[in-house]
Amino acid sequence: MPTVSVKWQKELYPAVEIDTTQPPYVFKCQLYDLTGVPPERQKIVMKGGLLKDDSDWSKLGVKEGQKLMMMGTADEIVKAPEKGPGHSAGLFNLGNTCYMNSTMQCLHSVPELKSSLIEYPQAGRSNDLDQSSHLLTVATRDLFNELDKNVKPVAPMQFWMVLRKKYPQFGQLHNGSFMQQDAEECWTQILYTLSQALRSPSSSQNTDTVKALFGIDLVSRVHCAESGEESLETESVYSLKCHISHEVNHLHEGLKHGLKSELEKASPSLGRSAVYLKDSHINGLPKYLTIQFVRFFWKRESNQKAKILRMLRDEDGRKAGLKLKEKSSASVDNDVKMSDAENGSGESSKATSGEGVVSDKKTQLTGVYDLVAVLTHKGRSADSGHYVAWVKQENGKWIQFDDDNPIPQREEDITKLSGGEPL
Repeated sequence: MPTVSVKWQKELYPAVEIDTTQPPYVFKCQLYDLTGVPPERQKIVMKGGLLKDDSDWSKLGVKEGQKLMMMGTADEIVKAPEKGPGHSAGLFNLGNTCYMNSTMQCLHSVPELKSSLIEYPQAGRSNDLDQSSHLLTVATRDLFNELDKNVKPVAPMQFWMVLRKKYPQFGQLHNGSFMQQDAEECWTQILYTLSQALRSPSSSQNTDTVKALFGIDLVSRVHCAESGEESLETESVYSLKCHISHEVNHLHEGLKHGLKSELEKASPSLGRSAVYLKDSHINGLPKYLTIQFVRFFWKRESNQKAKILRMLRDEDGRKAGLKLKEKSSASVDNDVKMSDAENGSGESSKATSGEGVVSDKKTQLTGVYDLVAVLTHKGRSADSGHYVAWVKQENGKWIQFDDDNPIPQREEDITKLSGGEPL
């Protein structure tokens, strides 16, 4: 990466690195952090004209030590108010990074996760953790700190660079631009990394903070009809899948579909591959329950993944709920329920917080969930469109985080969502 100096007004910034694998807009975000001049106001003089957001670095001939001139007016310096705007800062889009921005805004709404990250040491906690996972954990912690202390939008450059190093699929290019990615995949990969990093070394049980907050315990019966083989399996997942089709009208129907699957694997008794049916049941719920609405299907006519814009409700048109079948000595009021709280809509994915839920999962027998965050996708195709986060603030108000633009919302706006767009 070449290092250049940038002259702006009377200031000279002598050592600014340019990552030529990223579009010039990212470089402008770096200069925004240094100067306070928003990218849209920056005029950077290069050989042959002004630097554009989508210019090709390879054609600009940037050299090591080159001096660049920038013009533009900085934002007025805003004194930190005694009371902030009531929500955290937005995140600049660095080139189709709305999926990442929305994911981080939803995760940032979990105070227990932020507390655990604050306690994470700069040197890491375990020698078993690989360096890229450690760096991603540190970058997550630092990004959350930036969101908390800033009023102006934050450019998540360091986090994005580390995320792409850890998971190269998020750095895929098409015609020189970064491609749109799947927010659910980003969510899962980040939680997996944090799960490895935030294990408590002082605990004899090596407590997994992320699993305690987001992990859903499943017990699965795996049966082969052809051979009669049957086994029980246990696993922990970070989300429940609600499969949506034209036949699914209610949340609980979609969730039940998601708990049943068909897989092919080697059969010891048959000596070849065979089809197994996997029927899963919930054995334990976390403090924060995430439900992914699986809306996309393969449309042969257009040769793309198309979206089903369909609103889900329960039988009475109100909240959709499921009871966890679990033996308990608690009273009827303590039955475990999974509720599409305040909703009945159709979010692409959501995080919910259990109220009055204790941390020990062995004794966690109740949990009525309140909706606290929604991550939606606008658009008809999985390979395009735009991701947005809707997050409930501590004061009870909702904010839509459209990248760097936080927009106040009414609660009724959230309940009208269906596949990322109101119906």
